[in-house]
Amino acid sequence: MTLFMNACAFVVKVLTLPLYVAEWFGLLSLYKRVFPRFVYNFTLVYNEMMKDQKKELFRNLEKFYLPKGSLRILEVGCGTGANFEHYPTGCKITCTDPNPHFQKYLDTTMAKNDHLVYDSFIVASGENLKVVEDNSVDVVVCTLVLCSVQDMSKVLQEAKRVLRPGGALFFIEHVVSDPSTWSYFFQHVIQPFWYYMNDGCDATRTTWKDLEAAGFSDLQLRHIQAPIFFMIKPHIIGYAVK
Repeated sequence: MTLFMNACAFVVKVLTLPLYVAEWFGLLSLYKRVFPRFVYNFTLVYNEMMKDQKKELFRNLEKFYLPKGSLRILEVGCGTGANFEHYPTGCKITCTDPNPHFQKYLDTTMAKNDHLVYDSFIVASGENLKVVEDNSVDVVVCTLVLCSVQDMSKVLQEAKRVLRPGGALFFIEHVVSDPSTWSYFFQHVIQPFWYYMNDGCDATRTTWKDLEAAGFSDLQLRHIQAPIFFMIKPHIIGYAVK
């Protein structure tokens, strides 16, 4: 099966060679402009499918309030603001994303969720959050983001840096399937094409291992099968305490 998978993956790589060349010469910049629209539409579907799981996860936010003041949340890779509806009233939200073209859709989601206080939208990658001070937020939220970052370890270390002691990183991420499944086979075969169609997304990551190695004091993590397309059906969900 491994030889067959490698052969199929090679064929897909050859077919995606024009996309590779286009990326090399910077010809995919237009896609950065239209990708947020795709994400906005996908979010509507994903949120409906994952509403119970998100409610269960973000119910734990109440554990990270300080005795005085509102909950300070930093959302890394905020996209279109898919999680805002699940945050408690009065939370202060700071958003970051490397793609500035999300601003339009983010504004729309903010207007629909006026129970929150919005601080700012910062154009920055998860690997470089230098504009956010050390120990300055109660919660970092990172959902469907670690699949596409360049350096997952760096992102997790940045999350730890900006979290106050006792704060937590909340995550929902799709991960690689079990090697014995056909989903695993297709994830690896289709991955070269998937990367370009989903702005650098990698469907073959073992993200839970990076979280386990990141040095958090407590990791609450579950593996689930999300009710969604097989390529991103395996998920991990939970939170990690600094």
